[in-house]
Amino acid sequence: MRVKTNDRAAYALTVAALELCRPAGALCLVDDRVGVALAAGADGVHVGADDLPVAAARRVLGQHAILGATCRNPSAARAAVADGASYLGVGPTFTTTSKSGLPDPIGPAGVAAITRAVPGTPVIAIAGITPERVAQLDCYGVAAISAVAVDPAGVTAEFLKALASDE
Repeated sequence: MRVKTNDRAAYALTVAALELCRPAGALCLVDDRVGVALAAGADGVHVGADDLPVAAARRVLGQHAILGATCRNPSAARAAVADGASYLGVGPTFTTTSKSGLPDPIGPAGVAAITRAVPGTPVIAIAGITPERVAQLDCYGVAAISAVAVDPAGVTAEFLKALASDE
């Protein structure tokens, strides 16, 4: 759940999403807002470089919650995992128009370097991801916004096929 307005709106949307996620067996993570995740009963949180530090988020969440962290290089990835990250969101992998003000893309080589730096930790490539680019990536999974905007079900099926053939 990524809500950029206020905690009240983020909480309401998270509670509504959980009503859909639970029966479907899907996880629900909240972006940036540890308090909202705890209050709503979400499965975890993803923190970015400017959010609560990973170690602090882990202390607040406890050991069983999912905790994702944004990383852009191997040393940050190792530090995040040491501090308690369950998985890493890495990028921007490619150029994207979904979010402004991002640093230069790290490319497939940057994603691979992070994956090698944290063996056993799921690495999720983000930014500019399309089903056609999945084969270039050495990672556990991908996150996409623009690619799924027009046909979420169809493009998600393409992503799943590309990820399965990449194993």
